Amino acid sequence: MFVKEKTEISEKVGKKLNEIRTNKGLTQEELAHEAGVNRAYIGYIERGERNPSIFVMSKIVKALQVNLFQLFQFNN
Repeated sequence: MFVKEKTEISEKVGKKLNEIRTNKGLTQEELAHEAGVNRAYIGYIERGERNPSIFVMSKIVKALQVNLFQLFQFNN
């Protein structure tokens, strides 16, 4: 089930995901392909519009070659 409600944490995680992805020079499409998820879904996550499961997040961090904890390290 997809949760469509934006929350502060989903927005922060999405912003952090975008930051990590762009710093690695990947497009949403490239990340989606590497993680085995839909490109649009990456965009939804980055905008804080979806709360992905731990399983999906584990696929994304593996594709980014970071650990899950890094997505929850916020500057503010």
